[in-house]
Amino acid sequence: MAHPRSRAQGRLLATTATLTAALLLAPAPARADDAPSTPPGGTTTSRPPEVDSNSPGLKLADGATLAPAKVLDIKSVVEDLGGEERREDTNTDVKFALQAEVLFPKDSAKLNPEAAARIEAIAEEAKAQKATNIRVFGFTDNLGTYEHGRKLSKSRAEAVHDALAGFLGPEVTYAVRGYSEDYPIADNGSEEGRKKNRRVEVSFPRGGVDGGTVAGGS
Repeated sequence: MAHPRSRAQGRLLATTATLTAALLLAPAPARADDAPSTPPGGTTTSRPPEVDSNSPGLKLADGATLAPAKVLDIKSVVEDLGGEERREDTNTDVKFALQAEVLFPKDSAKLNPEAAARIEAIAEEAKAQKATNIRVFGFTDNLGTYEHGRKLSKSRAEAVHDALAGFLGPEVTYAVRGYSEDYPIADNGSEEGRKKNRRVEVSFPRGGVDGGTVAGGS
């Protein structure tokens, strides 16, 4: 016959085992992660290596000198919400890109009535920059033949040139070209991209800097 104390110890061990199993099988209580250790999209990196400031590899060799200071070419790009007009500014140049749809009817090189105000605004900026050399380049998408695109892009560039010349004086020299589907700025695989590629670009040096006359202009 089992001793009463032994039976009590057996029941205690059995109860403890049951509770342990229940805790292991029970789902963990849900809780909010108020302070995640890593922000979404963040990455963890190891500590940077120690750098010995007295290392010979960080010192100039005898007789060596530092290169002259150089100003890096910084580009600023501003595009309106519809993507109809894009402006790029660098240390040396200003460039405007106007989508063909805001200047011309479809497959046409005749400026629409709304085009004059946009071209006049570009002319005013050219005056402010004292530009004497202006490049007017036309581009198309990759639909249709290359030759058709070349003719259309050149005709559109010439139309913008004629309008600019009406706002600017005779001292300005122009380079006018049509590049068809060459030099796309977007993917021709979508209509959105093709729309951006159908454009006329007007560019000139900043602040009267002589950018040189481009051969082959009109």
